[in-house]
Amino acid sequence: MNPATDLDRYRAAPNLLRDRVILVTGAAAGVGRAASLTFAAHGATVVLLDRDQSALEALYDTIETAGHAQPALVPMDLEQIDEPSFQGLAVTLDQEFGRLDGLLHNAAIAPFLSRVDDYDLEVWQQVLQVNLTAPFLLTQVCLPLLRRAEDASVLFTSDRLGRRGRAYWGAYGVSKFALEGLMQILADETSGGNIRCNSIDPGAVRTGMRARLYPGENPERLPRPEAILGTYLYLMGPDSRGITGQAFSAQPHAA
Repeated sequence: MNPATDLDRYRAAPNLLRDRVILVTGAAAGVGRAASLTFAAHGATVVLLDRDQSALEALYDTIETAGHAQPALVPMDLEQIDEPSFQGLAVTLDQEFGRLDGLLHNAAIAPFLSRVDDYDLEVWQQVLQVNLTAPFLLTQVCLPLLRRAEDASVLFTSDRLGRRGRAYWGAYGVSKFALEGLMQILADETSGGNIRCNSIDPGAVRTGMRARLYPGENPERLPRPEAILGTYLYLMGPDSRGITGQAFSAQPHAA
């Protein structure tokens, strides 16, 4: 299969992710929630990380009611978290599961649009903490667990704004450019091993963040998150073995 041309025709097997342990950040809403549900429906045990504990608990109930593998909850605010807390999470994952088969970095914030002239330093640091530093630290502490998997996937959520800069996107755009670089560096460092690292741009999707940043846009014209997950399944499952260091788009034909 050529992922550059054939992903439109990709259909994931129902048990694609059976017995896999996958950690999803930003799991409580939007693409993260849809991905968590879809991974669980394909057999994965999903570790749900988000700062919204009530939304996490509701998602937990939804997954359990559907009869899927029991998920794990990690209420965690990536803006406030520090290195020892990430290390503690890795210890817990080791004790509970002994390995990690997948890591989807989905959590991100984009508070507002602003010229570089006017960008507030505190907000700049806040955005980089959640969108860049947290994924770096979480990946770092999880690498030993990922190396214990038969084949492991690390998937960074990017954005077209991290592949071509646009005015007013400030720290958010910079963080996505940096994530692309981190993905490429990690892919090179892990090449030849069992870990593959890629990025994915979900494109314009009907989410709360999108509605806040584009208030004049008609959300009915956008796909729901669950409609764009074919590429996520491909990259998280064993069908993508050997594919690493690449930048994917969940909606490659969208305008």
